[in-house]
Formats: sequence, structure tokens, C-alpha cells
Amino acid sequence: KLPSLALQPVITPELMQGRIHLKCAYSRPSAKPPLGYVVAWSRLSAPGQKEQIQQDTTLQSFSYVEMDSVNLRLGDTVFCTVTAFPRDTPEQQSLPEESEGFYAGIKFLPESLQIAEDGKEHVLTILSTVPIACPEHDDSCKITLQLSTEDLDSQLPGPPNIALSACQVDLLRAPCSESHCAAAALTVTAVTDFAQDGNRVSRIRAEPVGRRDLLWRAYTPKDVKVTVRDLPTGNCYSFTDPHIITFDGWRYDNYKIGTFLLCRSMSRAFEVHVRQWDCGGHRSATACNCGVAAR
Repeated sequence: KLPSLALQPVITPELMQGRIHLKCAYSRPSAKPPLGYVVAWSRLSAPGQKEQIQQDTTLQSFSYVEMDSVNLRLGDTVFCTVTAFPRDTPEQQSLPEESEGFYAGIKFLPESLQIAEDGKEHVLTILSTVPIACPEHDDSCKITLQLSTEDLDSQLPGPPNIALSACQVDLLRAPCSESHCAAAALTVTAVTDFAQDGNRVSRIRAEPVGRRDLLWRAYTPKDVKVTVRDLPTGNCYSFTDPHIITFDGWRYDNYKIGTFLLCRSMSRAFEVHVRQWDCGGHRSATACNCGVAAR
């Protein structure tokens, strides 16, 4: 056995002649005699199990594998393992060195969300870890993703549990950086439903649309799980000859006749007016609710 050579293999994506390839590159030690390399490509077939898909013997400090949608598909996690040997004595081999797993496909950041019914917007970033090829006779180098939501906790028809800022996003081709080759962002908001229905789980699904090539057509990215935390809903009341209970539980009376501002949000364009008329008190003037206007 040769000593450990610190080959440090790393997988990066590349576009070659309009097709997606993965490149395994490793450092070449200045060893004498010169070295050759055996590069074994594998994919994660099940948790903890790897399936070899290709093996190359090369004198170069790199090796390529094509994402052909047969042996290697979008959604796969790919590894390359490199072993070095002296060219004149190939039976002498170094210890094999394995790259980190490279996930080829669409990634969501964060991979799951925990949000509350508080109206806040949460940014969801969508990344492609592989370059996007232009279809033939078409300059639009992009992947269009159709987005949908599904409430996993309820079989009953009703309003969705989460709202997205867009129903479609385009991943536009860009130079590959360390983590991605295309990116888009949207916001996710929990729907405030004024119902005490407990914490609920939804999912966001993204499906590529309009692509003719098999690689993308046969691929559905992993769903994003969204847990929505139920928040108690405040109530305020004005009833009969108006007794008023505020959101925070204060109680008082308003016997006056006229139009009054019952409540106004400090953060949104939302307010409620009430109208009170004389409703014929015999001993003293009494007002009753007779109208309401809400914006």
C-alpha cells in the first residue's frame, strides 16, 4: 500500500455540450514515479447503501460522469472514490479517498419551516445545484417550477393553511458558485384563520413544467414541510346597551348616541366603527348598537 496521499476529491457540476456532467477533481501529488488513478462513482441507493455506477482508470487529475437520467438522475446524492497507483507498478495502491456527497437537483433552504399565525413573511430560497441547459432552438435557459400547497392534517375542504407569494418561480441559468447554479426566492405566510385548530402541518410541492428533456421531466424535488403554530385569537365585543369588552378583557359601558371607533389596528389598514342610537330608555337615555362598518 502507498501511504495516504491527501487526494481530497471534490465533485462539481459542469455543462458539456448542453448536457449536465459531474466532475471529480483531486490534487495530484508530486510523486515519483508518476501516478495513475482509479475513480469509482457511486450513488446513494438507500440510507447507508451505495451503488457503483461507473469506474475510470485515468492519468488525469479529474474524471467525469454524465447525468443521463438512467444510471444517474436528478435527486441522487453522488460520491467519487479515488485510489492512486504508480504507473509502473499498478498493483501498489494508495488508500481510497472518498468525496463528500454531492446532491444533484433542487434544494430548498430552509428544508423545513416552523411558523406561527402572526402574519409574518418567511423567505424560502430555491436552489439548483446543477447547471441549467438551454433547450434546443430556445434561448430561455431556465427551469420553471409550479408550486402548490397541501394541508396534511385535515381531510376536510377548507382554506389553505399557508400562503405563497408566487405560484410559479423561474430558476434562471447563472454561473455555478460553491453551492448553486441558479436561485429564486419566495415568501411563505401562515393563514390567520381565527380558529383554535391546534398546530397543523402542510407541505409545499414544486414540479418542473414545460421541459421536454427527460432529466427534468422525470424529476420532482423533495417537498418542504411547514408546521404552523396556532395562536390564540383575540376578541372584542360591544353588545346590548353597549357593554364593551376589549381585546385584553377590560369592561366598560358607553351609553352615548353617535358613531364611534370601536377598534383600529396600529399596523394594518383595519378598523371597525359602531353606530349607537337612542333605544327609548324610560328613566334615562339609553343607547343601543344599530350599525357597524368594518374596513
